[in-house]
Amino acid sequence: MVKVLIVDDSLFARKILTDILNSDKDIEVVGVAKNGKEALEKIPILKPDLVTLDVVMPIMDGIVTLERIVDKYDIPVIMVSDLTQEGATLTLEALDKGAIDFIPKPKNIFSLNNETIKTQIIDKIKISAQCNVHVKPVIKEPKSIPERAALTGKTSKDGFDYIIAIGSSTGGPKALQQVLPLIPKNINGSIVVVQHMPPKFTKSLAQRLNEISSINIKEGEEGEVLKRGHCYIAPGDFHMEVVKRGSEYVIRLNKDSPIKGLRPSVDVLMDSVARLDSIRKIGVILTGMGSDGSKGIVSIKQSNGFTIAQDEKTSVIFGMPKSAINTNHVDKVVPLDEIAYEITRKVEVL
Repeated sequence: MVKVLIVDDSLFARKILTDILNSDKDIEVVGVAKNGKEALEKIPILKPDLVTLDVVMPIMDGIVTLERIVDKYDIPVIMVSDLTQEGATLTLEALDKGAIDFIPKPKNIFSLNNETIKTQIIDKIKISAQCNVHVKPVIKEPKSIPERAALTGKTSKDGFDYIIAIGSSTGGPKALQQVLPLIPKNINGSIVVVQHMPPKFTKSLAQRLNEISSINIKEGEEGEVLKRGHCYIAPGDFHMEVVKRGSEYVIRLNKDSPIKGLRPSVDVLMDSVARLDSIRKIGVILTGMGSDGSKGIVSIKQSNGFTIAQDEKTSVIFGMPKSAINTNHVDKVVPLDEIAYEITRKVEVL
């Protein structure tokens, strides 16, 4: 039984989330609080296994409350965030400060009662309650890349020999902060990423990552030509693919049906990269719940690509890496702080 404390200043939100979670036999809402101060008073009494925490509240907001929970307790926290640009910015800050995941709060709060959304929320609560809350960011100097023979590949300003496809979900924003900033700007490749997030959130994520990285990171756009030393993050609610147009590799976005309830899908991105000719490929699976990316990893490997998965010890949730590893098509399983090294060692720099 997963015991949950719901913290939200909206009476409607508290009631709807309580009804959703109590509808599952393995979850019990042990209490509610209307602000952070009240939540901190109730945690030592109710001893919840997980806290859902509204981002914007009076008296004590979600960010301050989160910091105090993380500092004092080993309790997973899931943020409940408005689908606004401000909500996205604050949620990403919360993920940086130790929140495990977030539940999007639509403008019409009653739409949370949609059966698909209810199932997703229940699954997220159950899995997050079992996550590795002890995973902390490990900031290391990147290993030096061994000397390699002179490259014979493309040497034009934007040309490259590799496409690196990365997939991540729960714990992914923080994991990407420990991978992408360590990629050198002169890498002989272009990077495409699927991080499971709604619209607005992916744009904010790209902007935050770009500020701390040497490579250029942005949200991918329809028809955009891939460039060396650039990273493109799939926009929320769009599948992202890479197709060949003449000698160039181009981003294609679509709103085809969600795969396993997900759009964007890691499998869709990796399958498209696997189909490309005259380019080398690397597939990387980072922390996340579910199995998205396991099919894509097989496609990348079968197209003579190189595949990497994050290890269990450094994963917030080992679902996606485990599913990829279980396909027997993963070449290297390494800790998070070695992912960038493995990519760069394989790809080389120009």
